[in-house]
Amino acid sequence: MINTAATNTPSHSFKDVWLISAGHGLTHWYPATFYVLLPLIGKELGLTYTQIGLLMSAQHLAGAISNLPGGMLVDAIGKKGYLMATSLFWVGLPYALMSFTHSLWMLMVCVMLVGIGNNLWHPAAIPTLALRYPERKGLVLSFHGMGGNLGEALAPLVAGSLLAWFSWRSVVLMNIVPGLIMGALILILMGALATNRDGSAQTEVNTSSAEPWRFKQYLQDLLGLLRNRSLMLICVSAGFRTLTQTGLLVFLPVYLSYEQGYTTIAVGICMTVLQVAGLIAGPIAGHLSDKLGRQKVVLSSMLLTGVTIVGMVFAGKSMAFIVFVALVGFFLYAMRPVMQAWAFENTPKRLAATGVGLQFTILAIGGSIAPAAFGVIADTWTIYAAFYCLAATIIMANVLVLFVDPPLKKLTV
Repeated sequence: MINTAATNTPSHSFKDVWLISAGHGLTHWYPATFYVLLPLIGKELGLTYTQIGLLMSAQHLAGAISNLPGGMLVDAIGKKGYLMATSLFWVGLPYALMSFTHSLWMLMVCVMLVGIGNNLWHPAAIPTLALRYPERKGLVLSFHGMGGNLGEALAPLVAGSLLAWFSWRSVVLMNIVPGLIMGALILILMGALATNRDGSAQTEVNTSSAEPWRFKQYLQDLLGLLRNRSLMLICVSAGFRTLTQTGLLVFLPVYLSYEQGYTTIAVGICMTVLQVAGLIAGPIAGHLSDKLGRQKVVLSSMLLTGVTIVGMVFAGKSMAFIVFVALVGFFLYAMRPVMQAWAFENTPKRLAATGVGLQFTILAIGGSIAPAAFGVIADTWTIYAAFYCLAATIIMANVLVLFVDPPLKKLTV
């Protein structure tokens, strides 16, 4: 039987896309703010570079560990609106505690809690959007991704401005207010949406099977996901893409400052250009993937990302460098929502959140590998060699995509 609640979405419900996308922006806002605060925190607590690196690795590791259980929780209990609100509250609370910390280990506990809270968001948000807009998954997930890009672009500007007037401890306390407000809005609007509609609309929010949830059956289904060749190829390819993205975000500012002699303002402009280009690219790529197919858009975006990374290195201090940075951001971020939609289409609906959790577990593993691996490469050879390796990783991701089977039918159970 066709789920008319999912296919005939009322026009006014597109407001949910903006609400969820705004919430996603705040899940990215907090980490982006922390990058600005980290140098001040490190100086006050006397942290070494190794200790700072350990903090960030711990956050990625917490995300890798928590993603799959988060997806399992969403599939087991549903109530995605409540879980999205919980995610935002969960992220805000450790930031409040962070303002009182005076030791590395307390700070590490806080950042790990932030990583866990952030990674509860995606298994709840992505299936909600994809199931409400089945024919426009690429587009609505690109708006969701665009919210993340916007949060990452605005947070450093706001945090930097506040730091001119307040201490970092005051800033982290003030910074929790937007998340608390957005969490309350989602709790009221999405939570009410989940409980006040009739049974057919309830299925739109809670995609769990009508049958009672059983752990043994769930484990069998999870093993089935791990044996799903297309899904695993998409997830591993996305992991290589995240590895490339994380390596670029870590090493591009260092490259601009150390090798090219850019000022702090110039470095900030380049990073903003990267994010703005990604913000523009998402909806374009999402719409094209809905019309032309996921594989075509991903293949072309990955190939062009590799080419533009190499071009960026060769451009040096010329004006072409900024152009290449924009192109890298455009193509690199363009494929993110497309791969999310593609993975969702290869996952049974009853395991929608688990599939998202599995994908983001692999993404977190890729993100945790990148800084250390490319740091070793840059120290052993040159930072240019690290950039060439970044281009190689995105090409590897492209090769994996070639082996994904074309869709034969939609997975609905």
